[in-house]
Amino acid sequence: MPRGDKSKYTSKQERQAEHIEEDYEKRGTSKKEAKRRAWATVNAMSGGGKKSGSGRGKKTNKAPAKKGGRKGGAASAKRSKAAKSRSAKKAAATRKRRSGGRKKSASKSR
Repeated sequence: MPRGDKSKYTSKQERQAEHIEEDYEKRGTSKKEAKRRAWATVNAMSGGGKKSGSGRGKKTNKAPAKKGGRKGGAASAKRSKAAKSRSAKKAAATRKRRSGGRKKSASKSR
């Protein structure tokens, strides 16, 4: 089997790669690079193509397909205090209160 052969992938993996590739192309990535990234993502999620033998039913790792970072982190930080919602103000006050002056205790060594 030549390197890069996709015959050992399931139809589900092929569909996933196709959808991921389309999304990359929509964002302006070249077709070749989109295809490469799509298959890299599928491999990271599923561990590669079909594998023979029993006990191979491992869960899919969905972390590579998720977007990183907090939603609206920089945008909400730039907003004025008046523009923040009531719940955001409450959450900020709670974080400030909890982080203020606490020191982590060192574990006792024997």
